[in-house]
Amino acid sequence: MTATVREVVGSARPTPPLVPPGLRRWAPLGAAVGYVAVALLAADTSPLDLLRYAAYLLWALILPGTLVYRALRRRPHTLVEDVAMGAAVGLVLELPAWAVFAAFGVGGWLWLWPAVLVGLFLGVPGLRRHWVVRDYPTRAPIGWSWSVAGAVMFFTTYLSVTFLQRNPVLPTSEGTRQYLDLAYQLSLAGEAKHQFPLHVPQVAAEPLDYHWFGYAHMAATSLIGQIDLPVVALRLAIPALCAAAIVLTAVLGWRVSGRPYVGAIAAVLFFVVGETNFTDPVNMPFGTQASFVIWHGMSMIYSWVLLIALIAVLADVVDRRADRPVPPLPRTGAVVLATLLMLASSGAKASSLPVVGLALAFTAVVQLVRTRRIPWAVVVAGLLTATAQLFATAVLYRFQAYGIEAAPFGGLEPYWTLPGERPAWVGLLAVVAVVGAFVVNMQLRVAGVVPLLWRRREPLEPVQWFLLGGTLAGPALFLVLDQPGGAQQYFTRAGFSFAVVLSAWGYVLVAERAGLSRRARWAVGLAAVTFAAVLVLIQLRYAAPPPNTSLFASLRPLLWWSGGLALLVVLAVGLWRPATQGLAALRGRGGLLLLTAVLVVGAPGLVMDMAKSARSPNGGAYTNAPLPKSRVDAARWTREHSAPGDVLATNVHCLAVTNGWCDARSFWLSAYAERRVLVEGWSFAPRVAALGAYTPFWDQDLLRRNDAVFTAPTEDGLRDLRDRHGVRWLVVDRQVGRESLELRRLAALRYDDGRMAVYRLR
Repeated sequence: MTATVREVVGSARPTPPLVPPGLRRWAPLGAAVGYVAVALLAADTSPLDLLRYAAYLLWALILPGTLVYRALRRRPHTLVEDVAMGAAVGLVLELPAWAVFAAFGVGGWLWLWPAVLVGLFLGVPGLRRHWVVRDYPTRAPIGWSWSVAGAVMFFTTYLSVTFLQRNPVLPTSEGTRQYLDLAYQLSLAGEAKHQFPLHVPQVAAEPLDYHWFGYAHMAATSLIGQIDLPVVALRLAIPALCAAAIVLTAVLGWRVSGRPYVGAIAAVLFFVVGETNFTDPVNMPFGTQASFVIWHGMSMIYSWVLLIALIAVLADVVDRRADRPVPPLPRTGAVVLATLLMLASSGAKASSLPVVGLALAFTAVVQLVRTRRIPWAVVVAGLLTATAQLFATAVLYRFQAYGIEAAPFGGLEPYWTLPGERPAWVGLLAVVAVVGAFVVNMQLRVAGVVPLLWRRREPLEPVQWFLLGGTLAGPALFLVLDQPGGAQQYFTRAGFSFAVVLSAWGYVLVAERAGLSRRARWAVGLAAVTFAAVLVLIQLRYAAPPPNTSLFASLRPLLWWSGGLALLVVLAVGLWRPATQGLAALRGRGGLLLLTAVLVVGAPGLVMDMAKSARSPNGGAYTNAPLPKSRVDAARWTREHSAPGDVLATNVHCLAVTNGWCDARSFWLSAYAERRVLVEGWSFAPRVAALGAYTPFWDQDLLRRNDAVFTAPTEDGLRDLRDRHGVRWLVVDRQVGRESLELRRLAALRYDDGRMAVYRLR
């Protein structure tokens, strides 16, 4: 009887798993993609536009980029690395393709460019093997995949609340408002969609000396995907680039350390944990790392995708040891990829390459001192970086500095300038307090670097020195440079992409030394989430608006909050030993718990920003401007009835007039008409951008002739604008000033809705 039972039990088939392994492996990707799609649909994105955008991503970015990346790397590592790095390479390849098609005036055929690479990889026998790779040695751990997917979903929620739900694709009423810079960005994308070389859209004859590569990407998206440009700019591009940056950060951390969870934690530090603060609405005294800046200026997130991929490639240049956990790229492949990514980064954001260059210089000096040998690979990489930076400075920016200059601590000095006569020790204390506030506010998520530097028995690896160089370079450039608009903040953001990886690496090493069991790791994770939730609830309940009495006073909530948390830490450290006497599981784990708490202190940052935005009307919680529906309707009508090369003239130049001074930040016409305007708003033109919004226009004669065609038109005046400047259309806002009745005799009225009128020059 017993034998029979054993035979029956032994012969029974094993119970199949409830969830097939393949489905479990792909579930995080499906969840993240589905969540992003739902968020976009909830923000009134057309399902057809979503499908077109997905086709664009697969056909024009991921497919060609992945094929090229596979051809340049030696051995495969993971599928997610191939696709993530391939997407970044696809962004690079898109730029010369766009430039060629735009230069020949056939941008509408840009969708054909990937066929060149597809044909090459189909036709060349040695390249065909890159279509399918079956021998990946590693699969992404399911926990890593869900962590990265969770970061994507969280940050998509943040974008939805602060950006997507606040800004309609097109104005819905005369009372619609929009964040000030969004129309300017849209105008640059419209310029790139129809013109080459690029000019300032608001001043038709003015060259665009600016980091405009991200807007060429938006133009290419519109041309290839056949998607309306406002949908690309205000819905699709930013969430997709953010998702790409999150996945690339996770891939970078895994690749350089050989530990998957370094990448996952780095992605969380980058895009889930925010700046440390204690105000409502959020106070941003020193700028931000990821909140707000990503959607208010899409060039930031576009440049991050390229920069993160560049760091991954340069890590293989810096450290070519064969025993690395992830084998480095072959030398030729690394040089080619680094060169491509450097050239693309040079025009994506002006702050990227200086940080990369300093990181490489720092690494070279350290290796020279430690080994007494010149690290020629690092030196060559530095020379490539300098060459790419020189190209950008001379060709793209034409040596425009936008007002940035050397001014050590110039960005912080206003905070410690105290009124009246004060003892010297008070001034010194104020300086220490401000610098401390900067570190806590902007750099607390870098605390994981400390245990790495604290180790005495294990010296840093070459790639860790490289990451440390970038970590230091970003804040250093912020502290030694100054710019009237605070643009030195972008250096800290470039350095932050190095810092989060190194910080996560230090944290994982501390966790490994703690020797946690699986259950203990879950307990630490739960404790971190609980602590973060408590901090969020405290700030939602008790945080008050920042004082507006002085700049230094605006830092007091942060300083008090930091002091309170520091006292809590001191108390916890004092009680830790007696409290753990009877709990063996906690012994030796205090440092890990303390570091965990420090790294998540900024968890309320993004949540508080969402809370502020949710309470704000249309236009969001930041500086916004009127965007009446009638203006956009007239601009889009002009777009539909004009040729791409037509120049417009308008009587609207000022966002507002204050004491007779024009705030010349009007960009709506060039943005939504996708046409150059003879003179619209000029405040963001490179030659005056550093001088402020109220700077007068530099060519007063041109401005006078422009305005005269509306107030006192003559045949000679209209002929002058048409023949000398290419003006074909006049766009009038009658709330700014009614046109002369004589204009109807001299030009053809083609559009009139009462407020707006559009005339065609004969």
